[in-house]
Amino acid sequence: MTDASLAALGWSDSFATQLDAGEIEATPPARLCDVHRDRVQAMTPGGEITLTLPGNIPVGDLAVGDWVLVDPDENRVVRALEPRSVLRRRAAGTVLMHQLIAANVDTLIIVTSCNADFNPARLERYLTLAASSDTEPLIVLTKGDLVDNADDYVRQAEALSPHVSAITLDARDPAALDLLSPWLKPGATAALVGSSGVGKSTILNGLTDETSETQGNRKGDNKGRHTTTARSLRPTRSGAWLIDTPGMRSLGMSESGDGIDRVFSDLTELATTCKFSDCAHQSEPGCAIQAAILAGEIDADRFQRWEKLLAEDRFNSETPSEARARKRGFTKKVKASVQGKRGRQG
Repeated sequence: MTDASLAALGWSDSFATQLDAGEIEATPPARLCDVHRDRVQAMTPGGEITLTLPGNIPVGDLAVGDWVLVDPDENRVVRALEPRSVLRRRAAGTVLMHQLIAANVDTLIIVTSCNADFNPARLERYLTLAASSDTEPLIVLTKGDLVDNADDYVRQAEALSPHVSAITLDARDPAALDLLSPWLKPGATAALVGSSGVGKSTILNGLTDETSETQGNRKGDNKGRHTTTARSLRPTRSGAWLIDTPGMRSLGMSESGDGIDRVFSDLTELATTCKFSDCAHQSEPGCAIQAAILAGEIDADRFQRWEKLLAEDRFNSETPSEARARKRGFTKKVKASVQGKRGRQG
């Protein structure tokens, strides 16, 4: 096994530094391409293999794209290496848990379409996901033939954050897919995310030797149908790696404060110039945010989406003790309000 053969799978020095002398020969590395309930599939320089998991490594701790060390005699995972980047979201439910989406991703390709699926609030969540994991975001707009001017959607997408690029392409045209070449260098890894039916499977088929099923638009809303059901890592013809993901109905924010600050860096920086350090950006005197909204320099809807993401992230990131303290504080405010009302009535 050579460094060159591992590099073709996405191996880098950040993984090599985690190994002890001789460890790479005794327990060769492999990269996870599919994660199942009781086993995983992994890519090696010699091809794809099936691996079992030891009892001390829960399957929920592994993501497609992870690197693991393998016992070659038993085809069993020995340990997982620390990833360079992790894409995760808050899992559904009342208990604060995270669901892994993918690991060791260089570019997050956010696919949306030039129709009713184009949703700035949803795109900002994906951009926050990318920023929180130090992953480069790229917005790909499909179905431009459904609108008069697809460039308008490109401008709207790039206006969402100073750190994002956006392109429009016909996912059915192999020549158009060449526009993705700068993000799909040999050994690089990209992940496809977006709503169901926006063209992720069509892009995957066009870039790889996959033949994933695709379906046409539904009547009435021009939305495609869901086709992808599981995450998988697949090689592209250019030598890059592509992770396809199912359409996600929700993308909850948790411990994403740094990512939100990066996506909304203009608002974050402007907020530091408010007269009061604890300005709530509502009706306080000297609020730089409200002044910019009145002057037409900031979109009021974007400001409200920023506030909503910050509030959701604070709520989902608080510890149990912080949650109890917040509830006690709210209860005290309610009691004080009721007592004050009674006093005025008396």
